[in-house]
Amino acid sequence: ERPERPVSLAPALFPRIEDKQSAEKKGKNAGPKELDPAKNGKEKVSAVEEKACISYEEFQKMDLRIGTIRKVEEIPGSKKLFQMTVDMGEERTVVAGLKGHYDKETLTGKQVLVVANLEPVKLMGVESRGMVLAAGDDTGLHLLTPDFETVSGSKVK
Repeated sequence: ERPERPVSLAPALFPRIEDKQSAEKKGKNAGPKELDPAKNGKEKVSAVEEKACISYEEFQKMDLRIGTIRKVEEIPGSKKLFQMTVDMGEERTVVAGLKGHYDKETLTGKQVLVVANLEPVKLMGVESRGMVLAAGDDTGLHLLTPDFETVSGSKVK
């Protein structure tokens, strides 16, 4: 027969980190607000918008690859979209809103970063099987490119 002993809880190995939504549900303030005097006391907007965090495992699901744009075509009726043939180890059609920021000649032959495992989507009647990554600021839209020529289809790590 075993003697009875009270069971005690061991302290947590790692402190709990709660996301902003959980903190708001509990009525906690997510952090101090900074007011902008130039905007009559309204809250300052961060240069980096706060987005919901994803786990490392979720991030690893993204298949980022180097693609080489082989062909660029106009999409009839579209003011912003180009239809591009991108070599990512295999050729795929990718539709991107680059018209007005780049011309067809500049894009042809350019290497870009592509999200390769997005679900296909139809834009202006054309099925797009990936997303070309770009960043925008006050000076315009800028494609994300490798700093050296890289084999098409190479995985981004």
